[in-house]
Amino acid sequence: MRRNLERLANEEFDLLLIGGGITGACIARDAAMRGLKVALIEKKDFANATSAHNSKLIHGGLRYLRNLELGLVRESLRERRTWQRIAPHLVQPLPFLIPMFGGGIKERASLTAGLTLYDVLSYDRTWLDDPDQRLPRHRWLNKSEAIAREPILDQKNFQGAFQYYDAQMFSPERLALENVLDANAHGAAVANYVEATGLMFRNGRVEGAKVRAAFGGDAFDIRAKFTIITAGPWADIFLSQALGKPSSHKLLRSKGIHLIVPPITREMALTIAANGGHFFVLPWRRHSLLGTTDTKFIGLPDAVSVTGGDIRGFLSFIDSYLPGANLKPTMVEHFYAGLRPLVDDGTGDTYDASRRAELVDHGKDDGIDGLFSAIGGKWTTSRDLAEKVTDVIVNRRGAKTSRCTTAVTPLPGGRIERFRMFADEQRRQYPGISSIEYLSRLYGACLPAMLSTHADTASMAPVGVNGDIAIQIDYALKEEMAVALEDVIMRRTGIGQLGRPTTATLEQTAAIMGAELGWNEDRKKNEIASLDRNFSLVSE
Repeated sequence: MRRNLERLANEEFDLLLIGGGITGACIARDAAMRGLKVALIEKKDFANATSAHNSKLIHGGLRYLRNLELGLVRESLRERRTWQRIAPHLVQPLPFLIPMFGGGIKERASLTAGLTLYDVLSYDRTWLDDPDQRLPRHRWLNKSEAIAREPILDQKNFQGAFQYYDAQMFSPERLALENVLDANAHGAAVANYVEATGLMFRNGRVEGAKVRAAFGGDAFDIRAKFTIITAGPWADIFLSQALGKPSSHKLLRSKGIHLIVPPITREMALTIAANGGHFFVLPWRRHSLLGTTDTKFIGLPDAVSVTGGDIRGFLSFIDSYLPGANLKPTMVEHFYAGLRPLVDDGTGDTYDASRRAELVDHGKDDGIDGLFSAIGGKWTTSRDLAEKVTDVIVNRRGAKTSRCTTAVTPLPGGRIERFRMFADEQRRQYPGISSIEYLSRLYGACLPAMLSTHADTASMAPVGVNGDIAIQIDYALKEEMAVALEDVIMRRTGIGQLGRPTTATLEQTAAIMGAELGWNEDRKKNEIASLDRNFSLVSE
């Protein structure tokens, strides 16, 4: 699959989506599957920002019960099960412990009530064919039971822990990508590295966008009956520039940083209540993922970054609640920052702000027909948001289409009955690949096709230390629209997911890509230099 710029420039579409994160990807898939003519563009790479830089959780939002957002929690829990069903290779159950340190009877009773309600709202959590995907109800572990599970909890005032379940993404980047790939398979014209520079107006109506392709591409127009801004934390900024006036709907941007350190738990995630908020310790790829901070962000979204002070402050905060981890800045192997685009409710509070999504009709709010914005929301509910958005477009378009089937149609890699049986079969089929289970997680049902691209020994050679092999690079270029070195290192594979690869690994990857894309030595060096911003702290 390559960027089809000719289609984008020469056809008229029912729907143009500006922004290729998970929201745009899900809408593109849904609309294309219903028979709409869809275009999706992204100014950088798919899922390169908010959709990648998160806690990697598919969850119901237990803490939203505090705000009595029962509808949002139920929606999230239903969608959690949907992701488990349509992408079993990339979404799997994750057990959590909520430890209690010196809390009284009232606190324990409150948690019991909340978790019981969480169980009730997730009444369908066992309605899955794969028994490995079914989630048990919550239960209480006494002090000795909890410490036996996670020794790090053996500290002063520890009383025991509640165990409950949510789900975790093995790779949010690839989960978003599979939605893009499926949209493309159903006829959508999709392209990364195509930036919208403005909107096209005629008689008070938006009829598409003016765009510019990166890497020496030309400027051209994309014509569409309806245009939806799905640009995450950039949405209101883009709209204000395109409309020449402030957008009618503002976003509140919340910065969250995450740190990857050596494993500090055995197998369970921890949800630690802390100073009116919480943080997670999440097992992920044989490491611990620490997240997340929640601070209001003022500035341009492109400037979001991690500083040394961010890391020191977050580690100090965690240490005050979990001293047994004995965390130090030198233990941090990787870090990243993301922005949550929240619907601004006027309070300025990012932690308690609702994670609800909203579809803005700018015909009603700004007097400009044909233009919509999908803002707010959370990863877990992105498919459901896409269904609701597509319903609106279908109704406005006035033509009959097929009904939404994205909740029951597996993604390309999800076309397997049970992941464990699938992974066992791959081990029998490819006994010479030591990282076959890891690759089964990344590609699911697409793995055999990826591995059959080449059969020579060189293509099976390891790249980096995380389990990736050389054939993935060629596959990413030819089948997954990878254009830049960063696309391959950070999103198509796991080469850079746990920290900066060695220079030799980067040069090896750049050489493989360069041979296919015609890069000279200067281009290879520039690609490596550009990639390094993912691993660099910003000065304070």
